[in-house]
Amino acid sequence: MHPLPPLLHNQPQLIAGRVESLATDLFSRYESVAVGYADCGTYGALDEVCARLGMQRMAGLHCYDLYAGAERMERFFEEQPGTYVLTDFLVRSFARTVLRELGLDRYPELRDSYFGSYTRVVWLAQEPDDELHGLAREAAERINLPLTVVETGTCGLEREMEALLDGSGIEH
Repeated sequence: MHPLPPLLHNQPQLIAGRVESLATDLFSRYESVAVGYADCGTYGALDEVCARLGMQRMAGLHCYDLYAGAERMERFFEEQPGTYVLTDFLVRSFARTVLRELGLDRYPELRDSYFGSYTRVVWLAQEPDDELHGLAREAAERINLPLTVVETGTCGLEREMEALLDGSGIEH
């Protein structure tokens, strides 16, 4: 596994280029390379890189599909279009990846500019514990939204990783 910086998700237009650069380097050392990203907001740019380089990527529009399932995520957004989603990673890193990156730690008055159209936070809890529950509540409070906890586990992610590793994943 060769990770890319998680903050790329704050600038998804950069993901495809960074994946292509890393993959090109990895192909000089490995027979095959798979991509541990869903589309993640690249609007097909990642699929173009994968097709060009002969790689598979994880299924889904975003990692949320891997944890909760695409149909369930679609239902969440249909029921309440103003749904803001957190994973365990985002719960743990909320102060850095959301508050600091958006400047809300310095300019809390920007909250409505960023989150004024949201109506709830859904935490897709992969491995919930007391600490994460507290951090999730704190994150929702910081952006003044009610919190819904949905325990998902990691089975969907694990299945997709296995499919990529054994080559049976869907090519995109």
